[in-house]
Amino acid sequence: MVEKIALAPCNGMSANGLVGRVACGDCRAENENVISICMGSTSADIEGNNNEMLRKYPIIAVNGCSGGCVNKILAAKGIEVRDTVLVYEVLEGTGKSSKDPFRLDDEGEECVKIVKDALNDKVKEIL
Repeated sequence: MVEKIALAPCNGMSANGLVGRVACGDCRAENENVISICMGSTSADIEGNNNEMLRKYPIIAVNGCSGGCVNKILAAKGIEVRDTVLVYEVLEGTGKSSKDPFRLDDEGEECVKIVKDALNDKVKEIL
């Protein structure tokens, strides 16, 4: 059985990146067995000092856009990702979208809830 799951949220400067970061925070707050990874620290760790910690728990990568930066950063460090959530795909067909990469309005908060629910589903699948 998996003890914990790590969420690796996008740190990008897109509205969906913000939605993904907030959704990860909300998912972590609701689940005692979920932790989050700082992608800035992960990117900056050129010596690989964090790699052992990054291999400790299954990781769900949360990408805001189609660039897939979270997956690319982790792959470049030899870190496997257990699953990936693409915020833009989760929101497709919902009629909801966030527009500001720095602030969430009411519709942005609705997007967060939709993505958080998708993350909670992934967490349940893995546990």
